[in-house]
Amino acid sequence: MFTHVSTFQLALLLVVSIGGSVGLGMALGHRYRVSGRGTQESVGVVQGALLGLVGLLLAFGLSMAVGRFEERRTIVVREADDIGTTYLRAQLLSEPTRTESMALLQRYADDALALARSTPGSEPFDEHVAELQHLQRDLWALADDAVRSSPEGTAPRLYVDALNAMFDVHTDRVASLYNGVPSAVVALEILASAIAVGVLSLYLATLGRSLISALLTAGLIVVILFVTFDLDRPRRGFIAVPDGPLVDLEASMTLPPVAAGS
Repeated sequence: MFTHVSTFQLALLLVVSIGGSVGLGMALGHRYRVSGRGTQESVGVVQGALLGLVGLLLAFGLSMAVGRFEERRTIVVREADDIGTTYLRAQLLSEPTRTESMALLQRYADDALALARSTPGSEPFDEHVAELQHLQRDLWALADDAVRSSPEGTAPRLYVDALNAMFDVHTDRVASLYNGVPSAVVALEILASAIAVGVLSLYLATLGRSLISALLTAGLIVVILFVTFDLDRPRRGFIAVPDGPLVDLEASMTLPPVAAGS
């Protein structure tokens, strides 16, 4: 939901939303301060229940975001492994398919790394996705030539299997980058947190007590919300999906081929 929002804008939105509810609760509490203990107790019960509910909601949202982050990181490793395996098996093909396939795979690895460093939904991201799809078609055409030239050969068939796995994991990676916490859950987390902190401030204000605990609670909720949303922004926030495996793969592909081909 906050993919195209800067880190400062995201932090400002959360501070204004949660901090504004604290200020509103304080103002209402001072205005409608009551002396009847029954009213105070009823408000206390409501704010306690709301804080408990918000705690569960924040834990649920954070768990979803962490799970998606771990999935993206795992898929990057898988894609690097699959591209590397395909590159090694391409070295076993006969010429000229061998050289042409290896050159395309090097371009494929470069674009895969560039994709990992692009913001999902941006123009550069879409361009890299289109380029990778174009390379996939070219690689498949060369794989068809390799199989036709050696129908019973082992190397072309192993290469085709690796190529299939490489294509599949690319689809998984693109899907994982677009798969974030649903907007309805994000809106519910912010709204419920603002209401809970506002009611807490209202309750403390009606008792005439210090609002330090309300401010601390608001600050903690802002931090939890920020981390939750930042985990779903792979290239925009502080918590980025590591691209180290793709960097290492790109460096390894500049070395001389190990196999001489058939």
